[in-house]
Amino acid sequence: MRMSRFFLRTLRDDPADAEVPSHKLLVRAGYVRRVAPGIYSWLPLGLKVLAKVEKIVREEMDAIGSQEVRFPALLPREPYEVSGRWTDYGPNVFRVKDRKGNDMMLGPTHEEFFTLLVKDLYSSYKDLPLSLYQIQTKYRDEARPRAGILRGREFIMKDSYSFDVHDEGLEASYQAHREAYVRIFDRLGFEYVIVRATSGAMGGSASEEFLAVAETGEDTFVRSPGGYAANVEAVTTVVPDSIPLDGLPAAHPEQTPGTPTIDSLVAHLNEAFPRDDRPWEAADTLKNVLVMLRQPDGDRVPLAIGLPGNREVDAKRLEAHVAPAAVEPFDEADFAAHPALVKGYIGPGALGSESVTGIRYLTDPRVVEGSRWVTGADVQGSHVLDLVAGRDFVSDGTIEAAEVRAGDPAPDGSGPLELARGIEMGHIFQLGRLYAEALDLKVLDENGKLVTVTMGSYGVGVSRAVAAVAEYAHDDAGLVWPRELAPFDIHLIVAGKDEAVVAGAEQAYLDLQAAGLDVLFDDRPGKVSLGVKFKDAELIGVPTIVVVGKGFADGLVEVKDRATGEKRDVEVTALVDHLRS
Repeated sequence: MRMSRFFLRTLRDDPADAEVPSHKLLVRAGYVRRVAPGIYSWLPLGLKVLAKVEKIVREEMDAIGSQEVRFPALLPREPYEVSGRWTDYGPNVFRVKDRKGNDMMLGPTHEEFFTLLVKDLYSSYKDLPLSLYQIQTKYRDEARPRAGILRGREFIMKDSYSFDVHDEGLEASYQAHREAYVRIFDRLGFEYVIVRATSGAMGGSASEEFLAVAETGEDTFVRSPGGYAANVEAVTTVVPDSIPLDGLPAAHPEQTPGTPTIDSLVAHLNEAFPRDDRPWEAADTLKNVLVMLRQPDGDRVPLAIGLPGNREVDAKRLEAHVAPAAVEPFDEADFAAHPALVKGYIGPGALGSESVTGIRYLTDPRVVEGSRWVTGADVQGSHVLDLVAGRDFVSDGTIEAAEVRAGDPAPDGSGPLELARGIEMGHIFQLGRLYAEALDLKVLDENGKLVTVTMGSYGVGVSRAVAAVAEYAHDDAGLVWPRELAPFDIHLIVAGKDEAVVAGAEQAYLDLQAAGLDVLFDDRPGKVSLGVKFKDAELIGVPTIVVVGKGFADGLVEVKDRATGEKRDVEVTALVDHLRS
């Protein structure tokens, strides 16, 4: 652990492709090195931090009685075919063929194989409950890998699965894992929040995410003063009361030339059709957004979404509710294939399974029966006013695809929502019997009857945790690791060429190691300036820096706290005891 021989090169400049602090600093400080987009090598410093994250995860999983296994990363097609996910994954996974032409996959997750393993070995309720976990490399063909190891195509994950006979057992297993995750993230040290989540392609019922709070995070979540918290995909709209249809004015088409956008429409309405009570607003309009859904088998299916004109479609919310389909733009060729659609003036009349286009039409939950709208008349330069939902048009259903805004009411009535950003660090699911039914995992219950096992699934981003900690544990000079995760306990610097100083640093290195402390010793020769040594120490981020320098002649060494910058002189004879304490 001498820097004269340690496999380490620090960099002065940020990587050209780096956008977030963790990416910049982990590369510059020599923890990871880019191989290809979304693919990184772990260097000695990085592996030491990664091993400490794994240790925390293992300790807390073992504490709840979960047992570690290890599956291969290269997996056969057949189990995924049975569960339907060979197709559902679409282009998001790496598929390969062996020399005999058999289809294989680099594993993105292992639900099917955990299920089959338990099916192979267990057959009785007496064998359950059971919890198994692994810490293993996963592969996903991310369309947009970014932020270094935060969003990669190869990453290390802890995934665990619980197996129970009854739903009550699943609830207990879920809570045990939830409590273990709280302890894991408490020990990792960053601010995090537990939010309600959607299950997506994983299926199942209850689902929660653990998000590291970070402005650079890709996930948006909401929280309220009363304690409600959810990622935006899981937020449900507070639905207004329906309105009686009796006495509502009749719908009437009006000429609205040159109004293909919501802003231009509202301006025209206020000029040509002013209201008596208040000005027209975007929220009075119903805009209809068209997208194409790319199914896992490659088919493209159109979908229309009707929502208030003051809201935009949130891509992540939409994707969560149409998974495993992917969302693509509705392009010019798609309009040409549906000539009844008049771009900029599309209304409910041209949409819905019963319409001439036959395009499925889903509306925002705010479009309740009796609500009145201004919307496209399916004629160039014309809109319909006072078009009433439930009387003049009906949709094929509702969809939670509109953006969530700060100030929106919390679904549980606990106050207005605020928006924040986070990094997904853990996700826990009550899978139920989805995979057990698909793969026929059954056991004999207490009455000798075959019953389908119920399962839970629980994931932690282990390699991502290294980056998540680095996102908050840094300052302008470099990384500032919390002690439990730091690659070393002490960064020891020899500051000078004097033989007595060099010999004193060498003896301090040996004494500290003998005392059980993990020491990175910057013993690089005099041609490496003291300024470079200090900059490297701050960049690498070991929590305690010890400098053996000019004070050594007086029997003193300098001890610096990396986080606070506090320095103190300590007698050489008391150094070990001081640092151990």
